[in-house]
Amino acid sequence: MRKYNEENERQLEEVVCNKCGRHLKVENGMLKEGCFGADVVFGYFSEKDGIRHKFDLCEKCYDALIGVFSLPVCETEEKELC
Repeated sequence: MRKYNEENERQLEEVVCNKCGRHLKVENGMLKEGCFGADVVFGYFSEKDGIRHKFDLCEKCYDALIGVFSLPVCETEEKELC
């Protein structure tokens, strides 16, 4: 879960892992550790038509989640990081 500055909506203030509740390190509006952010809008043929889900997971909770997948995640190495 992300919280932004009320006056400047682009200024990130806080990130909390939705699974374990740990506060991730944020300095000067910049997230300073690994975080998985999900943002999905469910479409037709789902039971959540038109509903958006947004959440954040710390790296430890993300690793636990993908650790139970039947098929492994596809990994590629990126040359440039954002």
